Amino acid sequence: MSKILIIEDEAAIRRVLSKILSEESDTYIVEDAEDGLAGLEKIKNNDYDLVLCDIKMPKMDGVEVLEAVKKIKPEIPMVMISGHGDMETAIQTMRLGAFDYISKPPDLNRLLNTVRNALDRKQLVVENKILKKKVSKNYEMIGESEAINQIKVMIEK
Repeated sequence: MSKILIIEDEAAIRRVLSKILSEESDTYIVEDAEDGLAGLEKIKNNDYDLVLCDIKMPKMDGVEVLEAVKKIKPEIPMVMISGHGDMETAIQTMRLGAFDYISKPPDLNRLLNTVRNALDRKQLVVENKILKKKVSKNYEMIGESEAINQIKVMIEK
């Protein structure tokens, strides 16, 4: 099951996005928030696999939400959505760590592909962390020679 949070101030768009994602896969658990502050509270209190976030919102805009989420839960992929799609905002959000940027109204195929890709990436990140923990706990190379140190560096890469 993949938990998806939609942070959007327009109720109609929230409902449409929720309906699209819920109908796409019965493994998606979709929740929503009406503004950035409510969305950030939900993110602090729950684990989400993906966040779809509008940029222009009252109280706390999407860029501020993105910055806050990347500080507290950087592994969550965030897809930014905006009706005021200018390239500068798209570039800024991508630099801040957004997974993707979609302009309104979203193209259905692009939205669903982005959601699938973001969820796949999240799963790979989690699996990677688990595997790194398993490997680092069970095996440790001993030795301090130059050759051993080079091998350790290669393994970490």
